[in-house]
Amino acid sequence: MRRLPVVGVVVVVVTATLSAFGASVARGSAPSAGSDAAHEVGLKDFDSAKFPAEARVDNEWFPLIPGSELVLEGRSTIEGKRGKHEIIATVTDLTKVIDGVRTAVVWERDVSRGQILESEIYFSAQDVDGNVWLFGEYPAEYEDGKFARAPDVWIGGVDGARPGVTMRADPQTGTSAYLQGLAPAVEFKDKAKVARTGMHNCVPFDCFDDVLLIKESAPLEPKEGFQLKYFAPGVGNIRVGAQGGKQQEILVLNDARTVDAAGLAEARAAALDLEAHAYRGSKVYRTTSPIESCTPDGQCTPAG
Repeated sequence: MRRLPVVGVVVVVVTATLSAFGASVARGSAPSAGSDAAHEVGLKDFDSAKFPAEARVDNEWFPLIPGSELVLEGRSTIEGKRGKHEIIATVTDLTKVIDGVRTAVVWERDVSRGQILESEIYFSAQDVDGNVWLFGEYPAEYEDGKFARAPDVWIGGVDGARPGVTMRADPQTGTSAYLQGLAPAVEFKDKAKVARTGMHNCVPFDCFDDVLLIKESAPLEPKEGFQLKYFAPGVGNIRVGAQGGKQQEILVLNDARTVDAAGLAEARAAALDLEAHAYRGSKVYRTTSPIESCTPDGQCTPAG
């Protein structure tokens, strides 16, 4: 089972920063977040016309605020070997249009046993009902600190791939499972289901009430078991656990912070470097338009 993005960030950035992703989203006559339509959203419901012009993601359970950084630490068991594991995810102030939708660009690093295993950019957007969708990933894998390969690249709308739901607008128990994306070329077809709500959970960063538990699995790899993800309102992912499977990942939220100007510039540069690498090495990625930088009034131009 491929590990899906675990990022979710504390909403501590001022409104001026939010304006970099656009002004408030007009809901119009779309179904409310608590409606059946919002609960049952899935691949068949994807419609680029249901997304606003801005790449604003403010879902209570999965907020992506530019400049926010989340650090999860713990351990992983890979091929029978157990070691320290860390994931650092930074929400950039960049955007990218994929499958007709302007998405937010997130830079994520996967570090195990002190060495970087993966550096990736992934792309998310929120529809007018408040559901957050995943539109694609460019995960670059490393060995001994050097780039080795990027075999699992997928982009919504390219080579049979389709965006999937990362987080529903109003996740509730008793609702159906939903696909988190579909990319036949790289055998990606992960799904999720709301397992519990209203939980209390403590991690090194803080203790939280009203915690949501989502159970994720990979139907194409049934022996990999389940990944358990815990989300706190207004914060995002605070804990990752495992049920079954041999390659287990156990993580807890250790820090959630807002990077300074230098940190945001570093994230921006890293995302653009990964994109440059993706354009050179991936036929799928080369079909996409460049990452952009948008002004508060919504004017977007290539950032590279």
